[in-house]
Amino acid sequence: MSGKRSALILAIDQGTTGTTVLALDGAGRVRGRGYAELPQHYPKPGWVEHDGEEIWRSVGTAVRRARVDPRRIAAIGITNQRETTLLWNRATSKPVARAIVWQCRRTTAMCESLRRGGWEPLVRKRTGLLLDPYFSGTKVAWLLRHVRGAARRAERGELAFGTVDTWLVWRLTGGRAHVTDHTNASRTLLFDIGRKRWDPDLLDLFDAPASLLPQVRDSSGPFGVTRGVAGLPDGIPVLGVAGDQQAALYGQGCFRAGQAKNTYGTGCFLLLQTGGRRAVSKHGLLTTLACDQAGRPSYALEGAVFIAGAVVQWLRDGMKLIGKAAEVEKLARSVPDTMGTVLVPAFVGLGAPHWRPEARGAWLGLTRGVTSAHLARAALESIAYQTRDVVDAMVGDSGHRLTALRVDGGAAANDFLLQFQADVLGIPIQRPKMLETTALGAAALAARAAGLWPSGRPPGVTGAWDRVFRPRAARARREEMYGHWRDAVRRLLA
Repeated sequence: MSGKRSALILAIDQGTTGTTVLALDGAGRVRGRGYAELPQHYPKPGWVEHDGEEIWRSVGTAVRRARVDPRRIAAIGITNQRETTLLWNRATSKPVARAIVWQCRRTTAMCESLRRGGWEPLVRKRTGLLLDPYFSGTKVAWLLRHVRGAARRAERGELAFGTVDTWLVWRLTGGRAHVTDHTNASRTLLFDIGRKRWDPDLLDLFDAPASLLPQVRDSSGPFGVTRGVAGLPDGIPVLGVAGDQQAALYGQGCFRAGQAKNTYGTGCFLLLQTGGRRAVSKHGLLTTLACDQAGRPSYALEGAVFIAGAVVQWLRDGMKLIGKAAEVEKLARSVPDTMGTVLVPAFVGLGAPHWRPEARGAWLGLTRGVTSAHLARAALESIAYQTRDVVDAMVGDSGHRLTALRVDGGAAANDFLLQFQADVLGIPIQRPKMLETTALGAAALAARAAGLWPSGRPPGVTGAWDRVFRPRAARARREEMYGHWRDAVRRLLA
């Protein structure tokens, strides 16, 4: 390597539907890009699984497709789908079963049983989370109970648990590093976010032996070095790890309390940085760990919308209303409104601030005059309305009134959606030139530890907006539109 100027940071963004790899230079410019799709497995209604080996192969494929000189890679940063849960054999590095994906609802009954048993107040106090199938704790318990011999092998210390970041570091280091970071640990239902340690009482609650657990480290710093990875030389340090939403918060430069970002991906995830203050939600939000500018733990409020960009995929694959996802914007723009129809896309339940896993989606207000264009518009509007639900809850919990919202993710390329979002919220929506802020955040955490980007931001990125969408709707019109949405949700949940 010829010095910092020629050095590259390799960012691995392992997501729900695929893996993206970016190679960024010292100025934050993308010098290589690779992508590989990840197969989805649906063995039963409401169940979603990934194959751990397919996850690992997708990373290798994406790295090869990025076409970068591996000798120039100074460090690796990892960001990942967070709550997705794997168990594997320490000796063979082979998963004992398919990974249970964050979207999977198989542990709904387990969560309900724990709530009836009065455990939710303790869980909420220690973890900042709710008892919901979304999180890793009940997924671990399910695997230990249902995979033959898993509980006995776990007690003997033969198995390892991890979210996807832990799995990838394990494979990148040849099984020499069993680690995670604070942001991913805080999503497991097993981690005390106040004391910042695995919680013995919660391990007992979920029958999870402590021997399963990885070490927890700051998000920017050493996690291990590559060993025996095809296409990569040994010795490349892994210097940054963060869950996808916290990585996007970091990549957006939201280091100060009161700054917020929304990622429009398969789901929709809004995080508000609260710094050193742990805000306790009374409106159905989560308190989670994020990163300060140095990559150390800070606090954030989070609202998770389960179905965002996935509603467009459903219009394409399920309803056959469009041939490509990009067609939805033109179709939605072809009509001035939804003709009174509202879509509540509770396909896998409702997330924040409602937390109703049993809810299912509904179209309301249908008449014979409603066309595919009205349905497409209602689908896009549903993403913006769900975001408004979360923003209102955040303002109530934190006392921070948002003056702007930074956005990223695939669906943030949709101008109609972002303009409607600005109208519904009544604040500017800031879209950066680089929408892949999740990967940028992972790269920034690694680059900071490598001494390449000491500020946590590559030169020239902060405030580099592609476009700012400013509200056009009058307040009365904004509240009228949102009122129709709230009425539809109330009817669905009644």
